[in-house]
Amino acid sequence: MATTMYGIKNCDTIKKARAWLEQRGIPYDFHDYKISGIDAARLGDWCNMVEWDKLLNRSGTTYRKLPEHQREIVNEAMAIALMVEQPAMIKRPVLLHDDELLVGFKSSEYERIFA
Repeated sequence: MATTMYGIKNCDTIKKARAWLEQRGIPYDFHDYKISGIDAARLGDWCNMVEWDKLLNRSGTTYRKLPEHQREIVNEAMAIALMVEQPAMIKRPVLLHDDELLVGFKSSEYERIFA
């Protein structure tokens, strides 16, 4: 079973999710957007697994700092372009475990997929 967590290393939610995995001895790879970036193809694959609106972080400071015209995201293509340009706009963490994608950290969801 392959598990990869995507996010930004210093994010508090990422730290909680990583600690959850490590406390249970669950191996995973970590993809840091700030170091490795993210491409449109991968985001498109994710949007086939969950709604694009679920991936887009509208509550963070990066979103609030956008000019008004960039906040009017109405479709998947616009969302993907923005997330490629500003990876901090992706909700964190994104966990890909086998063929399941979890967005955000809820211990009950992690319990379910690693049961």
